[in-house]
Amino acid sequence: MQFKLKASLWRHRAWNSVCPLVIKLKKFYSFSLRLEEALQSLLECLTCPPFTPTQHLEREQALAKQFAEILHFTLRFDELKMRIPAIQNDFSYYRRTISRNRINNMNLDIESEVNNEMANRMSLFYAEATPMLKTLSNATTNFVTENKTLPLENTTDCLSTMASVCKVMLETPEYSSRFSSEDTLLFCMRVMVGVIILYDHVHPNGAFNKSSKIDMKGCIKVLKDQPADNVEGLLNALKFTTKHLNDESTPKNIRTMLQ
Repeated sequence: MQFKLKASLWRHRAWNSVCPLVIKLKKFYSFSLRLEEALQSLLECLTCPPFTPTQHLEREQALAKQFAEILHFTLRFDELKMRIPAIQNDFSYYRRTISRNRINNMNLDIESEVNNEMANRMSLFYAEATPMLKTLSNATTNFVTENKTLPLENTTDCLSTMASVCKVMLETPEYSSRFSSEDTLLFCMRVMVGVIILYDHVHPNGAFNKSSKIDMKGCIKVLKDQPADNVEGLLNALKFTTKHLNDESTPKNIRTMLQ
């Protein structure tokens, strides 16, 4: 009897601890859907004729900055998510509990916030190693697929130009000395890695091919010149969330740099 009481008390405490976390996870999931829409709108503005992507980035600097902010948040979120395996464990416990209660015809107030259908969608989202980046990669791919009249180069040139700007800022002492904090350096690195990954997802040959408009060797070198603790997550993102790194066309020295 005492054992059953303790077990019931433990379940009660566990449930009360998990519910606020699930609500928070739902907010981030909903936010990812808003980011998906925002990214596609920004891409439309930064790639539409008659201006070239470079002209767009010069003319619409505020939009380019917003695009960069989205990428910065995305990489930062995914870095944190990969360090917290308890997220999926807690969410699995939540799903098991609501399933058991549904079988027992018990209603829980939280199900009005996160019902079974929503929980299934959230589960697929958080099952990804980098869920926010996966969302943005899919959004960019869909943007290219759905805008068939827009040349692919408009999108890839926009992304490669942003990657080049970030690389130059990081490797040029004149620019890097102006960065007043480590946060600013990290911002620039995350944006660079983010646009590389998006480029790799939408370009048929990827970002690592010799024909790529992104200097991948230079970008990786810039990252490796930074403190290891600052770039481990970014290097892992290049290794595990790109599509073409392991293609035969990827130069061996590039793969070696990311080992």
